[in-house]
Amino acid sequence: MPDSAGLPEAFYRELGQGCYESTPATIGPWSAKTQHGGPPSALLGRALERHEARDGLRVARVTLEIPRPVPVGELRVSVRTVRSGGRAELLEGEITADGVPVALARAWRTVRSPKDTPRLRPEPDPPPLPGPTAEITGSGGYVDGYISAMEWRRSSGGFDTPGPGTTWARQRVPLVAGEEDTPLTRALTLADSSWAVGMELDPVRQLVINTDVTLALHREPVGEWLCLRSATAADPDGSGLATGQLDDTAGGCGHVLQTLLVAQR
Repeated sequence: MPDSAGLPEAFYRELGQGCYESTPATIGPWSAKTQHGGPPSALLGRALERHEARDGLRVARVTLEIPRPVPVGELRVSVRTVRSGGRAELLEGEITADGVPVALARAWRTVRSPKDTPRLRPEPDPPPLPGPTAEITGSGGYVDGYISAMEWRRSSGGFDTPGPGTTWARQRVPLVAGEEDTPLTRALTLADSSWAVGMELDPVRQLVINTDVTLALHREPVGEWLCLRSATAADPDGSGLATGQLDDTAGGCGHVLQTLLVAQR
């Protein structure tokens, strides 16, 4: 784990019986009272992959819905099986705060591909991992929570630079105190940042925020460092759509899709 001096020990501390204490590392850029979408996405992903786990199956796709801001406080996580079969399962998860749903998830857990499946990777390889880059200022946003709990190395664009962007990142702290992260939770901790990496809309002039995040993985990411190559589409009388290619040091491993609410302030 990279240098975490001065940071909380993790994004969450487990309290038992499905409850978790949120640490200041979860704080998002918009308010010191609400979380960035990455940590709660990963917390749900952790619960989904642990729920009645079966050998030979893997989480291939997770869609997170964010009906309201996730507060920095105590959270309760629950998961149920919607449909279970021999080759695929549909799971459903929920995070509540004071009994109110603040994040919902659905995930497909599918059988692993046969060994003779062809290796198909249509995207070009990502740029090499760059050396340390300048700290993120966040254009006036709160940077002492989630943004500081991640190490960012930008190749192009991202956050306070408009345009399609490419950014490598890794966690400085684990998701849950005392636990090793998994490939799925590492990917979900980063995935909600895709639209910020490829930010092409002005969040100062207009309200721009994502309502959801979908992560689809054709294989498990390897290693701590992950790369997002992201861009934004938008239209008048429509909405925004952020798309991201997720890579690790071995190449492409998945995609991220986010619906963007664009409105007048």
